[in-house]
Amino acid sequence: MQHLIRTDDFTIDEIDEILADAKKFSNGCFDRILQDKIIITLFFENSTRTKSSFEIAAKRLGAEIVHLDVAQSSTKKGETLVDTAMNLDAMGPHAIIVRHKNAGVPKILSNYTKASIINAGDGAHAHPTQALLDLFTLREHFGDLSGKKIAIVGDIKNSRVANSNIELLTRFGMEVILVAPPHFLPKTTLKTTHFLASIIDDVDAIMSLRTQTERHSSQSYASLKDYASDFCITTELVGDRDIVLLHPGPVHRNIDICDALLADKRCKVLEQVSNGVSVRMAVLKKLISTSP
Repeated sequence: MQHLIRTDDFTIDEIDEILADAKKFSNGCFDRILQDKIIITLFFENSTRTKSSFEIAAKRLGAEIVHLDVAQSSTKKGETLVDTAMNLDAMGPHAIIVRHKNAGVPKILSNYTKASIINAGDGAHAHPTQALLDLFTLREHFGDLSGKKIAIVGDIKNSRVANSNIELLTRFGMEVILVAPPHFLPKTTLKTTHFLASIIDDVDAIMSLRTQTERHSSQSYASLKDYASDFCITTELVGDRDIVLLHPGPVHRNIDICDALLADKRCKVLEQVSNGVSVRMAVLKKLISTSP
């Protein structure tokens, strides 16, 4: 049984196949190929976009979705995660989509299920379907990504989106530059800077990240306004440059990206949301369409 825990669980050929399917799905070309398949969503962290995106993706392909209410689940009564996984697996689902605040939980669960485990985000570790939809969005705009440069801006150290995108985008030939204050930068061999203005003329795309305030053990900035003064993507910064702007959402308006740029045609945030459904449809097809 194949799982999707990290982006490197798929080869380049498998990813090309997924993106080709996503392209067809985005054009409305799909059938109910997952009819009679059962998918469980197991979200230990709040989610609106990702959960809804997976549910719509599954329903478009004909699958049945069972949402487990974690707030009322047996894990609140002392049952271990492994017990939960084994009990859910005994019911015979074809896939379990998992989000958890702790890194590594989807991987642990994958050791105890016959169902495909799909990681919908685990702590600051990985968010593979977000990176796949970002790759798809960039390829739709640029075509071949070899030699293109992207700046990832913000709270990189605490970002599972950044981790997954760094692995995936570099594998497809992009140069990734990390832009953040010192305490938001991980140890890395990639090019880094603390100043947006120093790289703005060099990049083809910018990916702004949400400040992960819930993952900080102490306050890193006096206020988000102070952070925004250095790292908000603004019209003054971007000017008329031919730069594509991405964000995984939810966007802190005028903290991550200014209002004017969110309404600019160069901003691909809503395209990312649309593409997310198509990419997740393709991932579900890949993992469970042929399972018994």
